[in-house]
Amino acid sequence: MTLTHSDKTAETASHRATVGAGEPFMLDIKAGQTLRLHDLEGNQAVDTLFYSASNPRERYDVQRTLRKQNSVYLTTGSVLFSNLGKPMLTITADTCGRHDTLGGACAQESNTVRYALNTRYMHSCRDNFLRTCLHDGRLGKADISANINFFMNVPVTPEGGLTFEDGISGAGKYVELVAHMDIIVLISNCPQLNNPCNGYNPTPAEVLVWG
Repeated sequence: MTLTHSDKTAETASHRATVGAGEPFMLDIKAGQTLRLHDLEGNQAVDTLFYSASNPRERYDVQRTLRKQNSVYLTTGSVLFSNLGKPMLTITADTCGRHDTLGGACAQESNTVRYALNTRYMHSCRDNFLRTCLHDGRLGKADISANINFFMNVPVTPEGGLTFEDGISGAGKYVELVAHMDIIVLISNCPQLNNPCNGYNPTPAEVLVWG
């Protein structure tokens, strides 16, 4: 686990927004710009998808990314690849240390299977993604694919299983990525209450852009 800090300051950001606890968010960034995701209060999963702004059918591809990194976790130096094999973004700073690529987004269906029938109608990341896509109009249901869970701790067991554990992030931790193409960023600031990925208490996150 390698921690790397940025020399950028919030005061010089060209864009700065707070994403409420459990809420969705979308923005566009240009090639060459730097995106920071900031865990304001700690232990908050930030589910994120990336798309090419010029062709949203080109999007972040977890299989290509992990194969090229030879690692199931992302951290400084990791390059995020698209389903067309192109580099989309590179992580340039990371004060958390690693980020999950396997846990996926919570949904009505997964909540029901993992927890109980009465959790089906709880707010979920997949619902956040769908709601934002429908409102924006450029993306649809078929565009929701496997996402990154920034700041989320999902250890892989010796048997190859996954467990959802208490977060390794903390208040003020952040990850920065530089874009290699014009990007649509789609975020669900995870509303999950049934496992410890948010410390059973979703909190706000912050999005900053430079360039």
